[in-house]
Amino acid sequence: MSRPLSPDPSPATPADLRLAQERDRLLRTELPRVREAATAWRNGLGGLLAALVAFSLIRGRSDVGQLAERWAVVVGVLLAAALLTGAAGALLLLRAAHGRPAVTSADELLPPPVGDHIEALDSAQALRRGISLTLGCALLLLSAVATTWYGPERTGPMTQVTTPVGTFCGSTVRIAHGTLVLKTAAGEVTVELARASSLRASSACP
Repeated sequence: MSRPLSPDPSPATPADLRLAQERDRLLRTELPRVREAATAWRNGLGGLLAALVAFSLIRGRSDVGQLAERWAVVVGVLLAAALLTGAAGALLLLRAAHGRPAVTSADELLPPPVGDHIEALDSAQALRRGISLTLGCALLLLSAVATTWYGPERTGPMTQVTTPVGTFCGSTVRIAHGTLVLKTAAGEVTVELARASSLRASSACP
């Protein structure tokens, strides 16, 4: 059963009118405020990533090939994940700041307050996701840089030399004038080949 609508018996007060005006103002300025916030976040997170990249170039290994094989693979996976995550985050931030790259047909257009409110909700959701993905990209990038800095070096063939004063093992630095220079865990050691009683290659030092 339906009843005819009747006006509210109590007239609107000045406070009701002010509340309605404030609500209308918030709805009309909602989308520009979300877009402005998205632009600020985009610029700030872009600067953060640029600073991280510059910081990673200050020190540490510049060649991933210097790492042990498994650690180099880990760095490659982290960098690939950071690239994909950062690209997704950047696209979402651009979506929040500038809208979807699409045109809505005239038949599907909504009234400005309703359409702007729906677009503001979608842009805010894209902004939140973009922030999360961009911060995730920064975390993955930091992990890759830390692994590059502190991961073990790639080890090549080792040389083990036995002399009257002891046995030395390490990677060969150079051979010249009858001496062999080895890079050992204790530093570089120079061995006179004429005094060596044995010389052999080894895959790893004992």
